[in-house]
Amino acid sequence: MNTRKSGKSQETAAAKASISERSGRRIEKGERLSIPGERHWRTREDPLEAIWKKELVPLLEKEAQLTGLTLWEYLEDEHAGKFPFSVLRTLQRRVKQWKATEGPEKVVIFRQSVPAGQQGLSDFSHPNTEITIQNKVFTHLLYQFRFAYSGCRYVQIILGGESYSALADGLQSALTLAGGSPVEHRTDSLSAAFINSVEEQKLTQSYDALCAHYNLRATRNNRGVSHENGAIECAHGSFKRRLDQALKLRGSADFAAIKDYQAFLNKVTERLNKRCQGRFKDEQLALQALPGERFMDYSELSLKVTRSSTLEVKKVLYTVPSRMIGENVRVHVYHDRLAFFVGQTLTSTLPRVYPNAGSHERGRSIDYRHVIHSLSAKPQAFRFLQFRDELLPTETYRKLWLNCDQQFQSREACKWIVGVLRIAMDHDCEERLGNELIALIDNNKPLPTLKVLQERYLGKQTVPTIPARQHDLNSYDQLLQGSWHRMEAVGHA
Repeated sequence: MNTRKSGKSQETAAAKASISERSGRRIEKGERLSIPGERHWRTREDPLEAIWKKELVPLLEKEAQLTGLTLWEYLEDEHAGKFPFSVLRTLQRRVKQWKATEGPEKVVIFRQSVPAGQQGLSDFSHPNTEITIQNKVFTHLLYQFRFAYSGCRYVQIILGGESYSALADGLQSALTLAGGSPVEHRTDSLSAAFINSVEEQKLTQSYDALCAHYNLRATRNNRGVSHENGAIECAHGSFKRRLDQALKLRGSADFAAIKDYQAFLNKVTERLNKRCQGRFKDEQLALQALPGERFMDYSELSLKVTRSSTLEVKKVLYTVPSRMIGENVRVHVYHDRLAFFVGQTLTSTLPRVYPNAGSHERGRSIDYRHVIHSLSAKPQAFRFLQFRDELLPTETYRKLWLNCDQQFQSREACKWIVGVLRIAMDHDCEERLGNELIALIDNNKPLPTLKVLQERYLGKQTVPTIPARQHDLNSYDQLLQGSWHRMEAVGHA
């Protein structure tokens, strides 16, 4: 009406009031518009009237999670043909209304406001995207630590399962990067942290000592109630979505090495942490000081190196340098590597290998460099060596063995491949030498003999001439006589 009073047309006034032009004229004339009231009667017959309270409500009271579709299928079985598919939508609306008005109480989520420096959370998860290292599938977990107050996080690659060494390594790396530790460390029911066979919250000995070292109070959520760890569960989803997007932008999920993949994860993490830098600075002020050194993040084994220069760790056979044969060594077992000690001296470190999941066969980690000098003296042992295939370092060398075994006689073939491995080690040319020889095969050319290869890499070996000098036999008689006189002198004494 105000618009009309200001001189605007009926069409303009009606458009501004969001009504039709006809309604505007009626209002202007003072006519009353009909306003529909609430209807208390049905306009059509209720198709569920006969069975709703009698059959369906008792089923819902017994099991409230039943859906409308499940109940319609029940009606199909019990009352074939009486309730067509068109009834389904009506049934779904009726079930929804019953659950909201008469159904059981639902679980309430209580949002938390954790003070700065109070709580940090740890958890493991699988990446959504398949990652490859040099085009080979890379099986791993992602460990994530997150502060409840600031939301600042740390993500690390974990080899193997949710072990104590993985948890201890990831947690300590996160705390070191943060510059302090919170009051409480929260996880789910990790077997690496809690003895789940008992009802009370009992910690494993190693995890208890780790928490004591950093002055942490260990807590966990109730089993099967993941939302109690919402601060870390939600973080899994957000991180993996950002990781998937970053991999799509990169155009590939293949990396040259594990360290390159970890660097990529660090970049994704840093971008997420930029959002919470202000709150993280407040959190850092409330964190506890860190101890002077890291706590033990490995398990220890004591093993004896066999005469084959091998030892077995966690169902995997490893070769070690042959100088360690017969020695009792201490093995520090980390989630990603093994460290070997003779006494207090670190002798070598090897990447840790895990057996194939679901396989009963033991894994193998064989390095030809550990045994090639001994094998060079006994090259015929190569043909039936138990770990022969694993001794060949790459697919290139496995192909070379198949070809040289066809080109040379049996004995010469063993000497040839062992000799090539010896040259590859001594001259640090494994990849270059392998590519050079495989190119000959690809071009249908014969492989060079071992002598040719040795001359190329070692140069022609000439036997030096050593002049022979024959001693006078009298000097030998004098030596014997001198020894006899000395024995007599000792006897008289």
